Amino acid sequence: MTEIRTPRLLLRRWHDDDLVPMADINADPRVMRWVDDGSVRDLDQTAEAIERWEEEWDEEGFGLFAVELLASGELAGFTGLSVPGFLPEVGPAVAISWRLGSPFWGQGYASEAAHATLEFALQDRGLDRIISISRVGDHASENIIRKLGMVPERETAHPQYAYPLQVHAIDLTEFQA
Repeated sequence: MTEIRTPRLLLRRWHDDDLVPMADINADPRVMRWVDDGSVRDLDQTAEAIERWEEEWDEEGFGLFAVELLASGELAGFTGLSVPGFLPEVGPAVAISWRLGSPFWGQGYASEAAHATLEFALQDRGLDRIISISRVGDHASENIIRKLGMVPERETAHPQYAYPLQVHAIDLTEFQA
């Protein structure tokens, strides 16, 4: 089982008892504001998403980690790697993404988890390049992307919702682990 420990976090595969706390995160309009069309997700939709994330682990050898706080055992959300199939113009590519519940914002958890995920991509999975796709105006994600050392690569539009997206990239041979 793949796990990564950081000073404050455990990045791990998904457990059955993660469903309800992740569904609570997905039901928060503030969290989902920048995701797809901004719609919240219910318990069934969250269960389907976790199942897809776990399938990607099995198929690709990477995926979205559940992010757990070491101090409390709480599920804070996710971070990880995925193939951005919704945006074929960037393929073949692997993207890093994250989603944390609002109680966990502003404490550096997303940056800490994303940094560990980039190390995992380079050292454990041998990937040499990672992208991040963010919605233009999502300043919190853009801040994390900058902290990771990713640089703007292109602007495009979401193929389904037509809002502007920014694609950033990092060559992992230059990543400062």
